[in-house]
Amino acid sequence: MMKLRRDIFQAISDPTRRAILVLLTSQAMTAGAIAENFDTARPTISKHIQILNECELIESNQQGREIYYQIKIDKMKEIDRWLEQFRKIWESRFSQLDTILSTLKNEKK
Repeated sequence: MMKLRRDIFQAISDPTRRAILVLLTSQAMTAGAIAENFDTARPTISKHIQILNECELIESNQQGREIYYQIKIDKMKEIDRWLEQFRKIWESRFSQLDTILSTLKNEKK
């Protein structure tokens, strides 16, 4: 059976997974330490961690008996590059809106 590769955008669509990524921005953490931040069963958090790991948004490093998870900045940059195209559109539209509002404001004077 062929295993489907998970999509990074599906991974970040879940609020719990986004919260895990935010937690890992400050430091590497064990699954137990991550789970302590949620009111969810530990196996559920482990599944979220597995999905993030499969999408290569995080990586695991074994230190003794513990496995520490940390964010993979390169994959986060991939998301940022994809979003950049939309950022340019938003900025252009906001700029156009500023021009319209300024024109309307000047017409009222």
